[in-house]
This record gives sequence, C-alpha cells and structure tokens, in this order.
Amino acid sequence: MKKLSFYLMIMVLSLCAVPTTMLAAEKSPITKEVPAEVQTMLNRLDEIKAMDKSALKSSEKKELRKEIREIKSELKASGNGVYLSVGAIIIIILLLILLL
Repeated sequence: MKKLSFYLMIMVLSLCAVPTTMLAAEKSPITKEVPAEVQTMLNRLDEIKAMDKSALKSSEKKELRKEIREIKSELKASGNGVYLSVGAIIIIILLLILLL
C-alpha cells in the first residue's frame, strides 16, 4: 500500500512537471506595452534623478522625496499581477494530492 501511494505521487508530480517545461520552450518573447500614465510617472522619476539637488533648499528636497514616494507607491499599486511563491505552490500541490 505504501509503495502504491509512493509510485502514484511520483507519477502525478512527473506529469505536472513535463507540460510546464514544454510550454516554456514554446512561448515567444512577450513585449509589454507600458500605459501612458505609468510612462509619465517613470519619466518624472528620471527627471528627478537627473536633477542637480545640491542647489535646492532642504524644504524643496523634502518635497521631492515625498513626490518620489507617492510615485513609487502608485507604480506598485498599478501592478495588477497575482504572484504565488514557491512555498504556496508546493502547499497547493500537496493539498491536491491529499484530497484526490
């Protein structure tokens, strides 16, 4: 009984691994288009980075830092991806194996 469950688990794991490697080889490189709003924020960050900050007052530097933080937080919020960690994927696979 133990050998049967062990062989079954190995067979399921091997079947799950094979299609993912084949799909990865078939995909063509994806070019992402950046939305206009995001591009303007990135351009503003580049402008701030290129500025000569030595001539600015401390209050102006604080305003720039606040602006940079706001832009970065908006950029993080605009990322609509769902990310799964490796640990989460392993737990999901183990739950599927146990339930099936």
